[in-house]
Amino acid sequence: MSTINSSSDSSYYEANSSPPSPPQNPQPFTGHNNQSKESVETFKPQRRRSISSLDPNDKSFVSSLKKTISHSSSNRPSEENSTNYKDYSAKNLYGEDLDANEIELKRTQTKATIINTLEERVANEYQDSKEQDIEAYQPDTTNQEQRSHRSKSIYSQVDREEALPTLNDGVEFQEIDPELVTWDGDDDPQNPRNWSSQKKWISIAVVSFYTLLSPFASTMLSPAVSSISQEFGNTNETISALMVSIFILAWALIPPFVAPLSEMYGRKIVLDVSIWVLMAFNIGCAVSQTTTQMIVCRFFAGVGGAASIVIGAGTISDTMDVQERGLAMSIYSLGPTMGPCMSALIAGYIVEYASWRWCFWVLVIFNGVIGVLGNIFLRETYAPVLLKRKASKLRKLTGNENLHSLYEIATGETTFDKFYVNLSRPILLLCTHPMVFGLGIFMAIGYGCLYILIVTFPAVWGQIYGFNKGSTGLMYLTFLIGYLIGIIFFNQSAKYVLNKLIAKNNGVAKPEFRLPLLLFSGVTLPMGLFWYGWGAEHQLHYMFTAVGASIFAFGVIAIFYCIQNYLIDMNPRFAASSIAAASIFRSFLGFAFPLFAPEMFRSLGYGWGCSVFGFIALATGIPFPLFVILYGEKLRIWANKRIERSQAKRDAKNLARLKKIQERQLNEKKPVNEKEVGNVSSQSS
Repeated sequence: MSTINSSSDSSYYEANSSPPSPPQNPQPFTGHNNQSKESVETFKPQRRRSISSLDPNDKSFVSSLKKTISHSSSNRPSEENSTNYKDYSAKNLYGEDLDANEIELKRTQTKATIINTLEERVANEYQDSKEQDIEAYQPDTTNQEQRSHRSKSIYSQVDREEALPTLNDGVEFQEIDPELVTWDGDDDPQNPRNWSSQKKWISIAVVSFYTLLSPFASTMLSPAVSSISQEFGNTNETISALMVSIFILAWALIPPFVAPLSEMYGRKIVLDVSIWVLMAFNIGCAVSQTTTQMIVCRFFAGVGGAASIVIGAGTISDTMDVQERGLAMSIYSLGPTMGPCMSALIAGYIVEYASWRWCFWVLVIFNGVIGVLGNIFLRETYAPVLLKRKASKLRKLTGNENLHSLYEIATGETTFDKFYVNLSRPILLLCTHPMVFGLGIFMAIGYGCLYILIVTFPAVWGQIYGFNKGSTGLMYLTFLIGYLIGIIFFNQSAKYVLNKLIAKNNGVAKPEFRLPLLLFSGVTLPMGLFWYGWGAEHQLHYMFTAVGASIFAFGVIAIFYCIQNYLIDMNPRFAASSIAAASIFRSFLGFAFPLFAPEMFRSLGYGWGCSVFGFIALATGIPFPLFVILYGEKLRIWANKRIERSQAKRDAKNLARLKKIQERQLNEKKPVNEKEVGNVSSQSS
């Protein structure tokens, strides 16, 4: 296996443009005797091998690696047989003929072999992506066999952003490392991907309710804003709108901080804690006595609600394969669209017949019910955390403190790096990836306009049409009707269009096949805004204006359905960051638009005010989606390769850190200590 000396580690990262290259002249490890040295140095795989050629079924690969240990993994009992704890003793796993020092050396050699294997894959992937960029301008220089080989690259098979370049969380290394704790084969029922359909859908249902609850809370006070302002003595319409939209600002600021926590501690604990944070500050809103108290409590309630917005999609990714995610993402996406309208509808009647504070007390009750059910039925789905817990459990049961998961020995990323990447990557994607930026603008415009209409409903139906607050709340049904029609229409139409385009393309699917129906939004979204605005401006029959709101809601469904599925399909591994980038963008506009909308409508009227946003939606919803459908494939591939090279550099840097620790501990004959990763990081920086 090719290695990198400690002194040459910096050659990977002398500049941002410096690629990690496959190491030369492999000198893996040295042992205490010639026999140990020979057994380790026999593992020297050829350069340029893709991950598909380094799988558990490759007998030559496995047999070479198995020479690093004296016993095969047949002596490794499964967790189900862990009652025979002595089977996990080092003597049993490594052989009775080895003393403690020799076993320690074997451990270090084995772990270093795994790290080197991962390191070479990353280096090869980086080199392949660079050559593919060159071939994009010289397509005839590479034959079909080479193209087919490269299509099996690491990143085309790993579909979780923070995953190591290995298939199925290290199952392939079970034959190599006798103390490695991972899934018991590809069909292990403990792996969330292998759960029963019922178990998967229970978790997806819970996170969907969590995700519904946050948007539900975002507009619960919309019909009550006038009553709250009157009681608190507030006459500023912008401040009144801020009480509604400040909740959404938290969705834009908090998710990048929440995502690393879910990677360190698991999805469930973060979601469960966040739901009670949301409830606590909803109680704070219910007992607020000033406008300032209300705004502060609303913001921190949004902080509690932000976790489900970003982690929910990760739960779906943990449990569902790429082919299964369509329906799950459709259900999950209902929360951000239907939640705001459902709560405003209910709140209208509460304000009509009770105090505005009961809007929040009803929300607290709903929050508590979902929180209790979620705490009971939601299960942890994040594979690295599940494997770490499994290893920890076995260490306690067996007394062998050297049992470990792959993520405990081959993840060199520091906590600071995790937060930095989660903060920076969505912003970089938004600024540098043309697909994320172009489609994200349209999604953000649609979402911002949705909150503008929600905020203007009390004035339109209450002042122009003279409805009471209960009837005003009832008019939010126009959104729900549009959503329902849109869900039925787009769910069926999207399948038909997708299958037809795949058949036309000789059975090969492309992410661009998700987008044709997005053009419906480019037409219906501005149409709904024009219809709603001019109907209210000229005080036409209220049903005319209501139909405009339904047409708008119909178009919003296509935005979420088409764009989110496209962002997932265009690069499954980085789907979380792509969706997070679009979510941050739309949340900022969802926060900002309602703040200036009242003044704009007062100056321009509802007709021209809605028309301004209608023209913006028309300009962003037709040209770029049409360009992506017709010519976007090459641009998408080019942009994706840039992300993959960046990830390869990040992976190589983290693995190089671990290499330094392994080499030092091989010399000192010490076991790997995870805490040293951070120390090496600070020294190298």
